[in-house]
Amino acid sequence: MAEARHATKAKKTCDIKGCGSEAERSISGKAANNADLKVDEGLKRVHLCKEHYRDYKKASRKTREIENLGR
Repeated sequence: MAEARHATKAKKTCDIKGCGSEAERSISGKAANNADLKVDEGLKRVHLCKEHYRDYKKASRKTREIENLGR
């Protein structure tokens, strides 16, 4: 019987320089640069581990609140 495709995907690692943890979330490269995360320039998607995703959320809290007020 065939296996599900998601079971064969390779595990991604966190794209933050110096971090090798397993990535759990991804955000746009533009959002990562706006939050001053240390990632390589030119990435469309940035994969983040749980710890660095928490840092991203803290850094972008005000921006996300302003965006949500317009909805």
